[in-house]
Amino acid sequence: MNPALSHTQVDGPVRASLRGLRSQGPLFPFPKKGAHGGTPSQVFIKIMKATLSPLIVLLMFCSVLHAQTAPDAAELTALLRSFLDGASRNDAAMHDRFWADDLIYTTSAGRRKGKADIMRDLRTAAAPTPGEPATVFTAEEIRIQQYGTTAIVAFRLVGTSKREGKVEVSNFLNTGTFLKRNGKWQVVSWQATKMAEGR
Repeated sequence: MNPALSHTQVDGPVRASLRGLRSQGPLFPFPKKGAHGGTPSQVFIKIMKATLSPLIVLLMFCSVLHAQTAPDAAELTALLRSFLDGASRNDAAMHDRFWADDLIYTTSAGRRKGKADIMRDLRTAAAPTPGEPATVFTAEEIRIQQYGTTAIVAFRLVGTSKREGKVEVSNFLNTGTFLKRNGKWQVVSWQATKMAEGR
């Protein structure tokens, strides 16, 4: 039908059909007041509440389920804390345990390293001189997401050292990808980013 036609130009069968539709009332009628204990708007609100309530419960359940999807979180957290304790003492054995042979490590300075590079740096590092400040590393705000034998561990690395009677603190945002092979978790990828000052 040409949309430019006026209502007076509509043929008889179409007019009859339109009259029939109008006689049937609105296509989406609301119940009259009192039919369900309220006005149409109140009934609509009740319907929406009844529809949304199960959805809200489902979303809450999914949120709780997501929080419980890292069954090895305790083991991974303990491994991370043990590693940082060892790293504070340049413990080569702890580094060897923590890093996988196929590690890809991106430093906060934007350099790529592998496990062999890290182990070589440890072996060739000069022994600390007496009185030289040592840096103690700890992990804060640990977040773990596990996908079977793969886990993502994100945390804030805090390096604390004392120099000339003053405490210096450095913060980094680190993210590690762990793989579980032969029953043992190791890091295959590591990203370190220095936090901006004042955050």
